[in-house]
Amino acid sequence: MKHSLITACIGALAATAALAATPADSRFASWPAYSADDLELRVDASGTHFTLWSPEAQAAQVLLYPTDRNSLPDDTLSMTRAGSGTWRASVPAQLYGKYYTFRILHDGTWLAETPGVWAKAVGTNGRRAAIIDLSATNPEGWETDRGPAIGSITDAVIYEMHHRDMSVHPTSGIVNKGKFLALTEHGTRTPDGEATGIDHLKELGVTHVHILPSYDYNSVDEANLAANGYNWGYDPQNYNAPEGSYSTNPADPAARIVEMKRMVKALHDAGIGVIMDVVYNHTAENDGSNFSFTAPGYYYRHNPDGSYSDASGCGNETASERRQMSDFIVNSVKYWAKEYHIDGFRFDLMAIHDTATMDRVAAELKAINPSIFVYGEGWTAGASPLPAEQRALKENVASMHGIAVFSDDIRDAVKGHYSNAADRGFATGKPGNEETVKIGIVGSTAHPQVDYSKGNNSKFPYATSPAQIINYVSCHDDLMLTDKLAASMPGSTPEERMRAARLAQTIVFTSQGTPFMWCGEEIFRDKKGVHNSYKSPDSINAIDWSLKHANRGQFDYYRELIALRKAHPAFRMTDAAEVARNIVFDKTTEPNLISYSIRNHANGDEWAEIKIVFNGSSEPVQVKVPRADWTVIAADGELSASGLGTSRGGKLQVAPVSALILAR
Repeated sequence: MKHSLITACIGALAATAALAATPADSRFASWPAYSADDLELRVDASGTHFTLWSPEAQAAQVLLYPTDRNSLPDDTLSMTRAGSGTWRASVPAQLYGKYYTFRILHDGTWLAETPGVWAKAVGTNGRRAAIIDLSATNPEGWETDRGPAIGSITDAVIYEMHHRDMSVHPTSGIVNKGKFLALTEHGTRTPDGEATGIDHLKELGVTHVHILPSYDYNSVDEANLAANGYNWGYDPQNYNAPEGSYSTNPADPAARIVEMKRMVKALHDAGIGVIMDVVYNHTAENDGSNFSFTAPGYYYRHNPDGSYSDASGCGNETASERRQMSDFIVNSVKYWAKEYHIDGFRFDLMAIHDTATMDRVAAELKAINPSIFVYGEGWTAGASPLPAEQRALKENVASMHGIAVFSDDIRDAVKGHYSNAADRGFATGKPGNEETVKIGIVGSTAHPQVDYSKGNNSKFPYATSPAQIINYVSCHDDLMLTDKLAASMPGSTPEERMRAARLAQTIVFTSQGTPFMWCGEEIFRDKKGVHNSYKSPDSINAIDWSLKHANRGQFDYYRELIALRKAHPAFRMTDAAEVARNIVFDKTTEPNLISYSIRNHANGDEWAEIKIVFNGSSEPVQVKVPRADWTVIAADGELSASGLGTSRGGKLQVAPVSALILAR
């Protein structure tokens, strides 16, 4: 989430009774923290046990319900103050099938009920937490389920997607449209016989899917799904329970859990990892959030006048530098990794969080699964009280460990600036972006031939390893690449725009770092020019799968490009010194031309040298290539990982808006 989604966040905020925080947020530093794994609920042989962290509460209660909504409580339990800011209550029975909420007495007033911040199962719209046996939600074979093993994040090929976008269109051939179960269906086809859904992902060759928020969010009414509500999900409500609208029965607390696990397992069985998009930086509501009803003021940063600080652009920002919030983030991702076998986490507006918390996140996740990885947006959407040197900013990535950030350098240089739809970039003929594209090629690491003073967005090599960089030209935010090309290339034909897209993605997928793409671009779908489609109807967001047959050549190019990267470790170096040693740029003076070699069997590659030339101009250019027996991998808008033919080198012509890739 960045820039365009700010309006979405503001729209999701709900007005509630004010719970004014004191300006002196420093008082929270003295609050005790509690991080044991029994927070909120534990069921064992001795009964059902509730634990709530709320240091300032004057009293606390648990309300027990027979249903998830529209019923009065069966019982109300008074909680007893315990150590480390907690309150406890127990019942000598296993209350499976019941629902519960908490409420606290604060400054003499009973606050509204909340399922708490640690609810792991919830009913319709997430207003009441559910008591279920989580072990009964595991699909068959779950004990041995594992995601793909990778040595480095640079070995990943990330495909960002939204549940509804992937499956809801009539041409998808998928039965469980818009649901977790959509990605468990094999054999789904378009009317033209093209594979869709999970079979499409396997055919394309991506290693991981990055799924837009799948936790329980605020904006879709789960009791009225027939209204066809849509949202990206960047309005968190219950961080540790799946979203009900993606299940076949939101009223059944177990259904959403079972079905999400079945999705994860199906993807794992297909060799595809699952990345969870997490939004710990803000909540959908301010005073009415589960955080505020549990420990008023604590979980958020505030301005000196007591108002909420707003680095998220969504009305509030969380305070990760406070121990209980930091522990919440760390323990939450660990829970998803353990209970749901999640393989990676993408942090929304990650720079709102402090670097120490992000370091803890990465370290503790790696202890669970060495192949897991973490990346995020290295920026905020506004000013924050957290000092810049403590923020998980793009510029601070070198001081973090096991964290990657998105490269806005390569994004804006290749396709044109995100904020100006008409602006062109290197791949669409605008000169002056060559040096910034080179920054992307070397993964934002130090290189003797890259002049960072000429960079558009960055003026120094902020990464110490390509493993700290996510390369992309398009994501769910802002204009997707297809729409950006239409806006910046007026009068162009679809074929011309597809050619520019091929060049843009070839730059991304052959650069050092980790490639990332937005769903459906491989078949050249668009969103009808809507850049902020967070709540647009399916007519805007859904992938029309008939495009796969119509644009089969585009899909095949992407598939071959992915196969090329996966087959050759020269594109996946992890050491900055190795990048500086093995990548050699040729001297060029023509605008929109970059020529370089990857040498020395880089990173153990079978190829001794790879020659790569990018021509972003509308005219052909001539380049000199050493005389040798070369295999032509890409030329004139075509690409084959196994080769298109051979060349002896010498003076070669590079077609307009295309990549020339040779290997020997």
